[in-house]
This record gives sequence, structure tokens and C-alpha cells, in this order.
Amino acid sequence: MAAEEKWKGWASKQPEEAEQGGEREPCMLPGRQLGEPGRFAYGALCGISLAWLFPENDQSSFRTEFIKGFVKWLDLPDAVLPAMTAFADGLGGEGTETFAEILLKDPILKENPLLITQDLLSFSLQDGSYDARARVLICRVSWLLRIPLEDLEVLEESLLESLKEQKEEESETAEVSRKKKERRKKLKRYLLIGLATVGGGTVIGLTGGLAAPLVAAGAATIIGSAGAAALGSTAGIAVMASLFGAAGAGLTGYKMKKRVGAIEEFEFLPLTEGKQLHITIAITGWLCTGKYGSFTAPWSSLLHSSEQYCLAWESKYLMELGNALDSLLNGFVNMMAQEALKFTVLSGIVTALTWPASLLTVASVIDNPWGVCLHRSAEVGKHLAHILLSRQQGQRPVTLIGFSLGARVIYFCLQEMAQEKDSQGIIEDVVLLGAPVEGEAKHWKALTRVVSGRIINGFCRGDWLLSFVYRTSSVQLNVAGLQPVDLDDRRMVNMDLSSVVNGHLDYMKQMDTILKAVGIKTKECQPEEKGSGSLFFPQARKSQRTAGSEVRGEENPRKEEDEAGGE
Repeated sequence: MAAEEKWKGWASKQPEEAEQGGEREPCMLPGRQLGEPGRFAYGALCGISLAWLFPENDQSSFRTEFIKGFVKWLDLPDAVLPAMTAFADGLGGEGTETFAEILLKDPILKENPLLITQDLLSFSLQDGSYDARARVLICRVSWLLRIPLEDLEVLEESLLESLKEQKEEESETAEVSRKKKERRKKLKRYLLIGLATVGGGTVIGLTGGLAAPLVAAGAATIIGSAGAAALGSTAGIAVMASLFGAAGAGLTGYKMKKRVGAIEEFEFLPLTEGKQLHITIAITGWLCTGKYGSFTAPWSSLLHSSEQYCLAWESKYLMELGNALDSLLNGFVNMMAQEALKFTVLSGIVTALTWPASLLTVASVIDNPWGVCLHRSAEVGKHLAHILLSRQQGQRPVTLIGFSLGARVIYFCLQEMAQEKDSQGIIEDVVLLGAPVEGEAKHWKALTRVVSGRIINGFCRGDWLLSFVYRTSSVQLNVAGLQPVDLDDRRMVNMDLSSVVNGHLDYMKQMDTILKAVGIKTKECQPEEKGSGSLFFPQARKSQRTAGSEVRGEENPRKEEDEAGGE
């Protein structure tokens, strides 16, 4: 890939420059290599972006702490802190373009603007916590500097790959591994209760392959020698370990050991074998006999991250529901009533009186399994919330994708998280497809407190099956899976999938097409085709999109602005 070759070409020059530098510190932090105007513009750009992305009052402390630490990171004089704080509080937004141009003109960035993305990634990882808000900020600043989102992913993967390669080359690996195992035994009971700490109060969680010499040697070209030296220390091991969860087990290490409330089954299944600094969890909405009898089946083409999981939950009940849905759709009811139902739903007349008598007579076939799964999905969502809040996945951003009752799991997960402290900075993006949940904006407002990036609501206006099964679940007619959610927030993106989804069962059968429609990367659709995230485009503030429009943006992020300026 072009981005990867560009990065490797730059990284290969670093050892040579370090040797030529004599006593100078090799691989000096990129941000500090900028001239003073460049560093000021860089800090201002981050401050303004923070204010645009997270203007809420409850995000004030995050903005303030981030910008305060960033001023020190760039070695800017303390005198500029009030100005930077003002930018982070919402002033100076009209200077975004100017600061971006000043930064791009710095000699250090002429050859490789990607250094800014690298520097922001280094800053965000320094304490062993990769906050979802920080990753969204990196995406935003990268977009302003015309750097594709793909380049950030290359950087994240390069960091992990460099550690793996160094593991194979280091002769001391065996000894380190042995000592690591010995230390793990001693610390095991402390790890489990979170009491074992090391410098700076970071919880130790020793993870396979990320030992001190590996970090120190392998990460130098990625995060600079100063950062590598820190990672090579005992505290550094803890920093890297905290990213991936205690003992490196992550989500695959979690399995419900005893029944929690009404929940009988709850387990994470790996969809990929790799590791990544951000993860994706996919949640299936129902099961049915045959091709779609497993939780992983709908997600075979998903490639949003190198590290992806599927949540296995309540399979017995989801299988009953799926078979009931299939019977309802394919039986005589479908032949007798489908066209009439489509007409009534599209006309907006969805009341008990409009449903054909032939359909109501077999309602019991679906109502009982639907009601059971409706209740259990809410409980599973709340349980998932507490798993994520406990950082079982490590200190990394999480993207949640689900359809039907899987989307309902996500909805109740976010609602539960919104009621808890320290729930911010965990969730990056969420994608809810055909969600059987309330569609009124007031119910979705709480989600903005938890989600750092996008809240995508994929709906189909003609989904008569969802309308029918939901008729007795709520007296309200507003269902998110049937219509846009009119929430005035830059995170909210409504996607009309009516041209892709003909009925509720298509959310499983047409998942590959749906993922592409909402801008989620698949194995057949690489990032070069999609470009940067639409969240960072001015037009992304529009409430509603159709499946024909791209959610993932364009090749040139400034094209529309340039054309507008020329008119």
C-alpha cells in the first residue's frame, strides 16, 4: 500500500539521521522538531478541534487536561497556555484553515505531513490509555491536514508489527519470557483485584510479547527514543500492557462464570486473529437454522479492525426467534398480506386496526420469542456495559456494530454506560441497524455522552416485519429501525437503507452490502476506496443520508471548500 511504503521509507531514514546527529537525541519527538510558529499552530489546531468535537460541559475537564499536557509535550512556553485553553473552550474556530496552512508550511512537514499523526498517536499512548476521544481527535486533525484515515491505521499497525518483529530477533526473549512468567505468578492475585501498581499508578498486566527490550528497540522509530526509553522501563511494560487488558487475554479471556440475572449465555468469539490499538465488537440480532446458524456468519466480510470480536449471547432464544421470523415471512401470511402491509407501513398508518386478520391469528408464533429476546437483549446490553467499563478489553477505543436485537443490545449498553462515572473515552463509533428501540431524539441524547465518534442509525422505512413485531412492545409508533432519529448533534448520522434492505431479514442476508453502504470497511472494500471518515466533513452534520451516499468521505477533504470559494 502506498501509505505503508511512504511510512516505511521515512522510518528507515531515522537510524541514519540519528547516527549523523552525534550527541543529539535520536528520533526527537516530531512535534518538538517544528518551528515555534508551527508548534503554536499545531497546538491551536488541536484545541479548536477539541472544542468542535467535544463542546459539552461534561467534556471540559478532558479538553483542559489534554491541552495542558499537549503544551508541555510540544515544549511551548507556559505563556501560551491561556490562549490554547481558550481555543479548547471554543474560541478561534474561524482560524482553523489558517493554522492548518501554517502547520503544513513548516519545513519538517513538507516531506511527510504524517509526522503530525505520528506525534498525536505518541502523545495519546504515553500513559498506556488510548482514549476514544483522542483517536477521534487524531482523525479530525489528520483530515484537516489532508492525511487519509488509512495512514493512522498503518501507524497503529506498524507499532504492533515492530514489536512482533523485534520479539523474533531478540536473543534475550527466552529469558525475559521466563522471568515474565515468574513475575506473573507472583502478581496474579493482585492483578485480579487491581491492586498491583507501578510508577505513576498504572496497573500492571503483563502481556505476551511486549517485554521491555522488545518495546525499547522496536518502538523507537514509531514514538521516538524518548518514548521508547520510557516504554523500555518497568512502567513502560505496564503502559503497553494496560492497552491490551490484564494478562493480554482481553475479551477472549472473559466468559461468564455464573448466571447474571436472566442471562444464560454471554461470550466473546474472535472474528480475526490479529491485534490492534482499536477493536470492533459485532452483535448478531437472531439466529436461524442453516447458513446463518452461527453468531459469526453475518460478519464474514467485516474488516473494520485487525482485532474483531462477535458477542455470543442467548443462542437458544435467538434461534427460536429466527426460526419464527423465517416462518412468518415465508408462510402463507407472507403471500396473503405482505403487499397490504407494505402499503400500510409506508403510508404511516401503523395501528392494531390496520393489521390483516390473517396475520393477527398467527401473531402468537412470533410474539412470545420476540418478547423474551426483547427483554434479554436489554439485560445483555447492560452486562456488556459493565464489561467495557471494567476495561476487560484494555485501554483501547471500541466500535460496536449490531443489527436488529443486536442493535438493541448496543442501545441499552450505551444507556447503561451513560449512567456510570468514567464512561467517556471508551466507545469510538456505534452502528445500529434496524434497531427495535425508541426513535425519539430525547432517548438518544444520553448516547452522545458516551460515544466519541459517530452514532449511525441505519433504518428501512418499509420494514413491515419490524413494525409488526414491535407493535405490542411499545405504545409509541417511533421506532429507530423505521425512521431517522432527529437528534441535533454532530455525532448523529442517519442512513436510509430502504434501497438496500427489502425486509428485516435482509439485515443478516445483505450485511456485506449494508456495511459498505454505511461506510464500514469490508474485506472487499479497502480503505483506499473510502478515504477519510465523514464525521470530519462539514456536510456530515446533515441528519440524514441515503445508502447511495458515502459516509466515509472523499479523496480530497478540501475539494468542496475550494470549489465553494471559487464561485
